[in-house]
Amino acid sequence: MRKLSRDVDAENRKRRCERERVIETGAVDWKVQFRNISLQVVTCQRRWIVVSNPSLCSIISKWLGTEAWINNVDIIAGLRDYVSDPALHKEWKMMKKVNKMRLADYIETISGVKVSLEAMFDVQVKRIHEFKRQLLNILGIIHRYDCIKNMKESERRRVVPRVCIIGGKAAPGYEIAKKIIKLCHAVAEKINNDPDVGDHLKLVFIPDYNVTVAELVIPGSDLSQHISTAGHEASGTGSMKFLMNGCLLLATADGSTVEIAQEIGADNMFLFGAKVDEVQTLREKGSALKAPLQFARVVRMVRDGYFGHKDYFKSLCDTLEDGKDFYLLGNDFVSYLEAQGAADRAFVDEEKWTRMSILSTAGSAKFSSDRTIKEYAEETWGIEPCKCPY
Repeated sequence: MRKLSRDVDAENRKRRCERERVIETGAVDWKVQFRNISLQVVTCQRRWIVVSNPSLCSIISKWLGTEAWINNVDIIAGLRDYVSDPALHKEWKMMKKVNKMRLADYIETISGVKVSLEAMFDVQVKRIHEFKRQLLNILGIIHRYDCIKNMKESERRRVVPRVCIIGGKAAPGYEIAKKIIKLCHAVAEKINNDPDVGDHLKLVFIPDYNVTVAELVIPGSDLSQHISTAGHEASGTGSMKFLMNGCLLLATADGSTVEIAQEIGADNMFLFGAKVDEVQTLREKGSALKAPLQFARVVRMVRDGYFGHKDYFKSLCDTLEDGKDFYLLGNDFVSYLEAQGAADRAFVDEEKWTRMSILSTAGSAKFSSDRTIKEYAEETWGIEPCKCPY
């Protein structure tokens, strides 16, 4: 039992610290030393690059001069040697364009919405839950829409176009999650049919999101959002799949994004929001926390029925006001908008964006399930690999 306790998976280093804190007394009494093996059981380069993104697979093999990385993923770090090579940049951008074309065709098929390939494909796909903060994303989209509506035509020409893609499922009895999905559809209906906005902003909800759909979405994404309230995400393997495919991450310091930042450098991500050790203090302040004006405005737009369904969304808005903002959307909103602005500025600098994308793929080796299984085999199971008989 002692050995089992020592080897309970912690998913990431943050979870290990929490586990030691929660059962600190037992750890001292039994003289148990915990160790962490980050969990990447569903993130494998053979599935999420070789199968899902064959164009990227070809580029990696060509520039590394070998296909050995497919079974020895540490080799993929060799892409860093070519990160400034214009020829690689050209091939990388073409690969991304081809994948965006596939995703754009899929979006038109399921929604009837035509999207521009020149736009940034900004994606958040995961289980719908308050702590994962799809609502923060939607409120940020409303803010962007409101800004565009209040711009002069000359100002709109300088807007970085966005295609915002949200996907996921809500638990059958989770009413708030279902209202978040409904709000996404209501906002999309307004934005996608507004001639003042045009291709500057589109919003699409992908229904029935699953692995098959993910194999289209992940390779075709430019930016992926992982914006849970710090301290709530156990790991988040979705971010690892996007990372492998050269998608840039906009994220809070939560779950696997903490370790990703250590591998690729925080300057190659767009980080924002309260840190895990700040969350409880902020919650204790409750109603004393004053919501920023931008946040109050977009919540008021929803509450006042700007997107319809005024009565239906009332309870959703109630969770954000009068000290009830448990997941700190209001607190993180300005920081979130600043991170989005940084992403806009990086996107228009094609060389910088492509460089960050290449470094993301090059730094993804640690997050392969191969590494996880190897560590379990060596440190926990005490077994050695055997030669394949075929």
